[in-house]
Amino acid sequence: MGEMLEQAVRAALRSVRDPVSGRDVVEAGMVEGLAARDGLVQFAIQVPRERARDSEPLRAAAERAAAAVPGVLSATVVLTAHRAEAPAVKPAAGPGGKAAPGQGPMLLPDVGAIIAVASGKGGVGKSTTAVNLAVALATQGLRVGLLDADIYGPSLPQMLGTRERPRAEGSRIIPLQRWGLKAMSIGFLVEEETPMIWRGPMVMGALEQMMGQVEWGALDVMVVDMPPGTGDAQLTMSQRVPLAGAVIVSTPQDVALIDARRGVRMFERVGVPVLGLIENMSFFCCPNCGHRADVFGHGGARAEAERIGVEFLGELPLKMAIRELADAGTPIVAARPETEEAKAYQRIASRLREKVAERGGAQAGPRIVVE
Repeated sequence: MGEMLEQAVRAALRSVRDPVSGRDVVEAGMVEGLAARDGLVQFAIQVPRERARDSEPLRAAAERAAAAVPGVLSATVVLTAHRAEAPAVKPAAGPGGKAAPGQGPMLLPDVGAIIAVASGKGGVGKSTTAVNLAVALATQGLRVGLLDADIYGPSLPQMLGTRERPRAEGSRIIPLQRWGLKAMSIGFLVEEETPMIWRGPMVMGALEQMMGQVEWGALDVMVVDMPPGTGDAQLTMSQRVPLAGAVIVSTPQDVALIDARRGVRMFERVGVPVLGLIENMSFFCCPNCGHRADVFGHGGARAEAERIGVEFLGELPLKMAIRELADAGTPIVAARPETEEAKAYQRIASRLREKVAERGGAQAGPRIVVE
């Protein structure tokens, strides 16, 4: 059924013509990653980078054509841009944070400081940490944005307790507002169980759209929930926005710390300051008797931070309330600000504010060298 729907959508897209080449978007090879399942259709329209700003009408036309196909319940189309070839050495930004030739201007110019919350591996509670830190910064009186940069596994809709679709004003997307934050995630734009079967260039294009085409407005700080690992999304963020720094989240055991070390070295390699390490799930507190157990060991991230010469920002416990409230879309910092766990997030957020202020806010973009 999915294959038949995919063929029908592809046939419908032959009615959408590229105004530059005069060919339909299928014939021109502009349709990327077309997938159809249970009435949900998603794909990308790929254009040369120099046409990215002018191709929104083409993207919208393709989305309308796909949505009109019988059997299609929802169609999601993103615009991705590409270059013909990548240079061996590619500076992401020059003096004053200006982008390198051929990359366009640095994105998010009205954001005072952009902080990436990252991890070397998945499953360490990075997204829960990012959301609670963002809410903590907002409760401290800052104008805060929260960007979910994990295209393959977006978790922001669940953790913010909303699946509302953002509205558009012209070609601009209006971010959702929740818990004092402006927030955006690919999860707000696609159905919950839709798999993102996208290649790297499509992921990078979607990220650039969520930064460049969303009406973030003036912000004091943006927290970016990065996907785990050291891949395309990390490089895109390093190249396209002037990151003030990165925070690495790890659990205490050796296998997680090895991956955290890779994350630290990756950001150092691309010239992004590492603001510090956070030890998440540092110890388990029994909800019945209050007994403390070091399920994953304890103190590993503190020792690792000292070993590699970065600041240890703090430890967060493995507590049922943190997980339950995150799953319910009510971050513990907002729902139970009086708890010791919420205060721990507040302390880390305050230290991040200090560190960013010491560095003078956002830094000029780093120099990326691809070998």
